[in-house]
Amino acid sequence: MLQGLLLPGGLLAAPTHSHAQTAHGTGAKTARKYHAKPKATSNSSIVSTATHPARKRTHASSEAALRRAKSASPHLQTTKPVMTALVDPVPLGHFPTPPPLKGSHESLLRQNVRSTEDGLTRIQDDSDLLAMRRDGDLVALPSNASLLVDERLPANRRFCRPWTAQFLYDLSRVHSGRFHRSLQVNSAVRTVEYQRHLERVNGNAAPAEGDDASPHLTGATIDIAKKGLSMEEVGWMRAYLAPLQAAGKIDVEEEFYQSCFHITVYRSYRPAAQIPSAQIMEAKSKDGKHHSGSAAVLATGVQ
Repeated sequence: MLQGLLLPGGLLAAPTHSHAQTAHGTGAKTARKYHAKPKATSNSSIVSTATHPARKRTHASSEAALRRAKSASPHLQTTKPVMTALVDPVPLGHFPTPPPLKGSHESLLRQNVRSTEDGLTRIQDDSDLLAMRRDGDLVALPSNASLLVDERLPANRRFCRPWTAQFLYDLSRVHSGRFHRSLQVNSAVRTVEYQRHLERVNGNAAPAEGDDASPHLTGATIDIAKKGLSMEEVGWMRAYLAPLQAAGKIDVEEEFYQSCFHITVYRSYRPAAQIPSAQIMEAKSKDGKHHSGSAAVLATGVQ
């Protein structure tokens, strides 16, 4: 019986937010320049200004533009994963290898139901995928020393939902801290158009339509390669993922034909990722606690 605790810790403000603060501060300095008390001028300078009405118009338009910039509320969109302090929920040392996290048709149906409840739609084709990337509904897969992307995966399919990216970031960091090795993503978002092609060439491919369609079509699902992992790493992955599945944050299907962990991540995994970083920091500073529904996920017993 393994027990542990997954504790997302202090959420740090994203770089884009601090950049926005710097830009705002610069704007404030500029505003003070425009609204500084005018210095005494000589009669000659007054006459010069009066004889150039174009300068007055330019100065007035600059002030109007400045007022509009100050009144407009900036729209900040953070696509980078939120930095968190994570505790490995699996105890150190030797532990019995947990049983495989086998999938089922019931699991596939549940993934489709949960995706619908999350308000997700199936991505039809490449133009639909491009539009969702442009709107920020899909973000790039995290790619760093802890997480690699299969080089065979086409560039336009190296995307996923923001909370899925956060999950990958968290998982790969904890795994790397324990094993000093990287994980690899083999598959991520797919389109209905591409899934139909898979159905024709791969008899094990999930349908492109229906109640049991492939969850990859929503962008919330990724496949993590098992090839190259030691038995200890495979056992650790099962022990790490099982509590999150029991908590309803993810659904896992351990595949053996494709040799991967097929993982669908639900929006509830990290609702705090949708809150501007400034609000998170403000909430933390009041009482030192986080106010997120998934701030702590208790690891249930793993046989």
